Amino acid sequence: MNIVLFGPPGAGKGTQAAILVEQHNIVQLSTGDMLRAAVAAGTELGKQAKSVMDAGQLVADDLIIGIISDRIDEPDCKNGFILDGFPRTVAQAEGLDVMLEEKGLKLDSTIEIVVDEQILFSRIEQRASETPEEERRADDNAETLKKRLAVYHEQTAPVLPYYEAKGNLHKVDGMQSIEEVASQIANFLK
Repeated sequence: MNIVLFGPPGAGKGTQAAILVEQHNIVQLSTGDMLRAAVAAGTELGKQAKSVMDAGQLVADDLIIGIISDRIDEPDCKNGFILDGFPRTVAQAEGLDVMLEEKGLKLDSTIEIVVDEQILFSRIEQRASETPEEERRADDNAETLKKRLAVYHEQTAPVLPYYEAKGNLHKVDGMQSIEEVASQIANFLK
């Protein structure tokens, strides 16, 4: 089972992905997590990505698709994967389709978590206040969220009609409880 989760920053994609991982024995592939790991490790990619990510901008498509392609080839992805935070542009969606087709794979479902954006600011502030400072993500603040939302609306939101035209986009109400959102997603995956 191969799934893409969509939604603006702070919508709960990571939380829902963790539930799906547990339920379906699949792997969550968060490009943000992969990039943050590279930053923490001080790799060349990490150094390049750090300034871009801190500014709320996007890393180059071919680099991200290459990272995902290599990761999908690993044995723990044999049952499937969840992409969280990718694709963010129509070009990335098209590149993902080509890469998956070359591997004999396809996306089984694309799910958009729809939320009230004013609530996102509260969620980011709460997450930042509950996380020890040394573990806090550099992008967990209102100013960066504002930039990331602008990027989401400008670049990622146009991807949704791409999947809708394929008949593969499902929308869930992300303003409900974590359990209710998970239940909606489970209904789409039956």
